[in-house]
Amino acid sequence: MVNTSSNNKNPYGKLIRLLEEQLAHSNQQNKDLSKKLDQSTKQIEALTEQIRHLTKLLYGSKSEKSKYNVPDGQGSLFDDDPAFSEPEHTEEQSQQTISYTVVRKVKSKKRNDSLHDGIEVEAIHHHPKNTICDCCQGQMIEIGSTLVREEAKFIPAKMMKVQHIEHAYECKDCKVDSSQPAQIKRGKAPQPAIQRSIASPSVLAKVIYDKFAQYLPLYRQVKEWNRYGLNTNDKNLSNWVIRVAHDWLLPVYERMKELMMAKSVLHVDETYGQIINRSDGKSGKANAYNWVFRSVCQAKGNNDSLSKRIISSSICP
Repeated sequence: MVNTSSNNKNPYGKLIRLLEEQLAHSNQQNKDLSKKLDQSTKQIEALTEQIRHLTKLLYGSKSEKSKYNVPDGQGSLFDDDPAFSEPEHTEEQSQQTISYTVVRKVKSKKRNDSLHDGIEVEAIHHHPKNTICDCCQGQMIEIGSTLVREEAKFIPAKMMKVQHIEHAYECKDCKVDSSQPAQIKRGKAPQPAIQRSIASPSVLAKVIYDKFAQYLPLYRQVKEWNRYGLNTNDKNLSNWVIRVAHDWLLPVYERMKELMMAKSVLHVDETYGQIINRSDGKSGKANAYNWVFRSVCQAKGNNDSLSKRIISSSICP
């Protein structure tokens, strides 16, 4: 019986000792954490005070008279005594006078509008209506002139109808002589930029410039051409751009492509978009891709001197 009761008490004793050890360990941890917390609090207070002091030095009021930046709550040993705040006067210093001359440069006001240097200049001279002296009735002579102002004059474009007329010439003497064949010469007009079209090179250049340099859509150009005196539509303008690109710009494009492909380094940018009515028969929902190639002047390749002039090209499938 005694052995049985002692065995029953042993498990509780071990459990109590284990709990006591855990409690002692927890108390020790609390003490350590309390010490660390106190140290962190003191460090935070010191850093906060340092930041406040530096902020005051940076943004606070400054004066040349205050030579000493003293923290708040601490008095200065030199402010109360005027011997430290006032400079010492000697005989030589009292008799010496230093003067400064400040030269300020007058900046000319820059205009926000000006004309380029290569603009054609038209000078309009204004002379007095009467150059007879009111006193002695003698002829007055010019003593000088003054440029009063400059104006920007714009000459708007105008539409002209250019008619190419071919003249034919015939030799009358050969015509009378039946033994001689008739001699007829006829002037030859130059070939148009686009066959069976009234678009001249100047009109085509204007359409392409407004479309790709001024980002003016073709349907808006129709109204402008109508105001100039040319009746057309956006379909004609689109066909003009396509024909010019195919007939006149394709050789330039092929040469640019040849120079670009000879380079050792190429940068490629891909942009896609959707075309509603595609010429290749594909659906308008399919993406059409545009690749832009660019190289650098330092890239090695054939005809490197020529390729330095043309460094970018666009290739559309």
